[in-house]
Amino acid sequence: MCGIFGYWHRSRQALSNETLHAMAQTLVHRGPDDEGIRHQAQRGVAIGNRRLSIIDLGGGHQPFVSDDGRIAVVQNGEIFNYLELAAELRAQGVQFKTASDTEVILRLYEREGIACLRRLNGMFAIAIDDAHEDALYLARDRIGVKPLYVKDDGRQLLFASEIKAFWPAAPSGQARAAIDLVAIHHYLTFNYIPAPWTAYEGVRHVMPGTWMKFTRSPHVQTQRWWNLADSQEQDFSFEAWGEEFMATLDDATRIRLRADVPFGAFLSGGVDSSTIVGLMAHHVERPVRTFCIGFEDPRYDESIFARQAADRFGCQHTAEVAELNMLARWPQVLHHLDQPHGDASFMPTLRVSELAAKHVKVVLTGDGGDELFAGYDKYAAFFARPDALTMSAADFQRRYFDSISLFSPEAKRALYRPEIWAQLDGIDSFTQAAKPWLDEAQHFDRINQALYLDMQLLLCGNNLVKPDRMGMAASIEARTPFLDVRMMEFAFRSRGATKLSAGGDKKHWFKRAAVPLIGEDLAYRRKQMFTVPVGDWFKNELHGWLRETLTGSHALGELFEPAVVTSMLDRHRNGTGNFTRELRALAALALWISKC
Repeated sequence: MCGIFGYWHRSRQALSNETLHAMAQTLVHRGPDDEGIRHQAQRGVAIGNRRLSIIDLGGGHQPFVSDDGRIAVVQNGEIFNYLELAAELRAQGVQFKTASDTEVILRLYEREGIACLRRLNGMFAIAIDDAHEDALYLARDRIGVKPLYVKDDGRQLLFASEIKAFWPAAPSGQARAAIDLVAIHHYLTFNYIPAPWTAYEGVRHVMPGTWMKFTRSPHVQTQRWWNLADSQEQDFSFEAWGEEFMATLDDATRIRLRADVPFGAFLSGGVDSSTIVGLMAHHVERPVRTFCIGFEDPRYDESIFARQAADRFGCQHTAEVAELNMLARWPQVLHHLDQPHGDASFMPTLRVSELAAKHVKVVLTGDGGDELFAGYDKYAAFFARPDALTMSAADFQRRYFDSISLFSPEAKRALYRPEIWAQLDGIDSFTQAAKPWLDEAQHFDRINQALYLDMQLLLCGNNLVKPDRMGMAASIEARTPFLDVRMMEFAFRSRGATKLSAGGDKKHWFKRAAVPLIGEDLAYRRKQMFTVPVGDWFKNELHGWLRETLTGSHALGELFEPAVVTSMLDRHRNGTGNFTRELRALAALALWISKC
């Protein structure tokens, strides 16, 4: 796990070494162990890395450079099948100087070019400076576990693992970047900003499963090198399904235990994390280190279930009762996010990351299980509709989108000041951000279409941002076995009915398959969201703070009608409406604007 950064200037103008070091310093939390920069000023290119040392602690310094000095590689992340790839290359006569997974990327690229990405099973954001082609490649893993941003003005490209790394390279006296109103418009729909947009004009994501090639031409070549929609559904018996599910997840877990530092797991006692910890216990000689935080309020406390799972697998379990009101940490969370997010669970995720970081440098998590196997209540609620499977394709797309939207188009129009709406009239979040994904998933059944949309939007835009940013804030690496490429492709070969039963049983076959490992109590316990009671606080003890945050923000007042915001505040407090999610999103936006 690391942070990467650098630049490419089409006219070969150089940034200063001081600027590059300042960019690196913004990412120290991602990589506190080492810094490496390869700067070829005469070519107008640099690639750099801040390293959190996990594999080959002594030999894994980045960048890795080819023997002829003409290819250099940095990466953020891990290649989990690097041992198998290295053995294959050695059998072909390739010589390695280190035991690092990053050197495997270099040696594969030397032999196969950018097509080598398909051979990597991992989570990664990669930059490759290839002087043979006089080109810079940027590539991102299949589903966007690792972040990678670009800022390209047509002359100079900047890239980095976090947006904050761009600001040291801004010309003296120039503002960082203007707020992107279209991105904010989408934020109000999704509660996060969907890729490729970011909150800043001119700053965009490298999309998951995609590489970009920058040359001296203004034209940027972009290619999608992996597509989950290439999967084709097939029929399974439960026995065959369960066997492949458990075998695939077991091996995905096994290869994610490769580390030269202490590792553990986040454990909530839910079916996802309990299954991962149970599989970990089969592959290690010592007790698995597990971590959770609990709350005194039983409505939000999962620690009893985490303890139950830890005892079942003989784990060395560490739990702490955390302060329930974490909102004082919201500005810190938003600093690490670089963008507004309305998800309150980022705060407890930061807290459990800090707890784990006292003991280990790597944790395995259950992220991805809900999106792959229909773990959220929203799926059961939508598909309980009698017409969910029979309505037209167009109606299904629009109605499912409406069911997951925060502010409807009508609510957004009422919220905006007229001069802001005039700039956004005609911008439709459904058409721009959701429909393209739903269109390419039309060969899947309806349940899998809904899951596919969340894989591409919710997972990349919010749910994977959480363990990456909050883990990196504490300098800890989070690994996600459910998002192994084999697991994702298996999940979308599985029909929706294996995930959500006709009776609304979520993770239907998953839970059945996991029972022999984790037991019925853990497999079938009621799902509990990892969050804090923001809605209650907004009615009571924090209402004054919220009102001041929303109505006292000059910038927010320039965007939104004060009377509409005040109405939501009043109705939420007096109980005539529940605007928890809307107010939370607006508060996150106000706090972010005050710091951006």
